[in-house]
Amino acid sequence: MIVRFLAITLLTWMLGFVWFAIFLPQPLDGRRTDAIVVLTGGAGRIDRGIALLQSGAAKRMLISGVDRSVRPVELAAEYKTPEALLSCCITLGREAIDTRSNGLETARWLERRDYKTVRLITTDWHMRRAALELRQALPDGKVSIVYDAVPSRPSLTILAREYNKYLLRRIAALIGI
Repeated sequence: MIVRFLAITLLTWMLGFVWFAIFLPQPLDGRRTDAIVVLTGGAGRIDRGIALLQSGAAKRMLISGVDRSVRPVELAAEYKTPEALLSCCITLGREAIDTRSNGLETARWLERRDYKTVRLITTDWHMRRAALELRQALPDGKVSIVYDAVPSRPSLTILAREYNKYLLRRIAALIGI
């Protein structure tokens, strides 16, 4: 009986992992939202957010998880962004240190501004867990989230680690942690 249970558990994990790895979230079109939220930590995320903001896809952008030592002028130079755009339309979120606190920081930022739609930008393999954390932090039904994944080429190790983190957070969410 125990062997069957373990075999079914392992098979379920493997099928879920295959789904997780094959059907990674994809980039989104240029549809308009009230805001853009970019989670730091991966290549191409901030570039994508700035390009969308400059094209008029949103009014404002939050970059969540910015190190406290980064100055706005340095960020503007690094991403070749006009300082005027940075000062008017981009907020540097400095409270988040992990994916869970990204969700909390983003939820507070969205609620203060009463935005109804947000485009979440992160790497494809990170999107599901990031979206879960944001949905957990937001009040039910008040904000519509659209997912805009930055494509990458993750290793199996990265995918397995992220899949396990995602499963653990789903379980924790189910039991209210």
